[in-house]
Amino acid sequence: MASVAELAGVTVRRGSAVLLDSLSLIIDEGERWVVIGPNGAGKTTLLQLLGAHMYPSEGVVGLLDEVVGAVDVFELRPRIGFTSSAIAARIPDGERVRDVVLSAAYAIVGRWREEYDGYDTARADQLLYDLRVDHLAERTFGTLSEGERKRVQIARALMTDPELLLLDEPAGGLDLAGREALVDTLSGLCLDPDSPATVLVTHHVEEIPEGITHALLLDGGRVVAAGPIGETLTDENLSRAFSMALTVGHQDGRWFARSRR
Repeated sequence: MASVAELAGVTVRRGSAVLLDSLSLIIDEGERWVVIGPNGAGKTTLLQLLGAHMYPSEGVVGLLDEVVGAVDVFELRPRIGFTSSAIAARIPDGERVRDVVLSAAYAIVGRWREEYDGYDTARADQLLYDLRVDHLAERTFGTLSEGERKRVQIARALMTDPELLLLDEPAGGLDLAGREALVDTLSGLCLDPDSPATVLVTHHVEEIPEGITHALLLDGGRVVAAGPIGETLTDENLSRAFSMALTVGHQDGRWFARSRR
């Protein structure tokens, strides 16, 4: 199976701070990864590397058969779907929902004078339908609920038919109903064999959708454990990652964790 991402001995420094420390990871086609760890573990930094938005201080980042630093990242980024709160903050509140999705075809935020053909419009409409927000196509982004915004952002991330999909805390800020609805949507994506390789970042194991195949646990920029999710997401590994005695379980396709008293 071909790999979509290979990180070898990757370290990221900012001043005296080490955000990632000697991290090595291979993500293959068809795999769906969840990255879990406490605040400051390096999760978002890892996604920035995988999205070709950051260069390593040391080591090599290979993405989609290219090496970051030896390729034009503006040609690479459209092949990678990315959702994050930082990207959402750049979307104008007055932008039509359909245009939020459409503009991803040019890897821009905010429609201006660019032209889109019928295929682009049809794809955007289909994605909005698939994410169950097609009825919002003519609404403006600023009028949407947080859950609706999350779905529109995922539709946008899928617009270019990416080879790698990156989701940075997609359920962050949602209430219980919104979280469960979004996790159901993400489960559909992860279980679909035609979906791209996926990396999802979360703090909470309850937000892991069905279909996730692998887990990476980080703490302090270092790998605590990585591999198939059933072998990796264990009491011992999760407790090490969060420096707290935890029990993890799996029931009806969903994960949960509790403190061990």
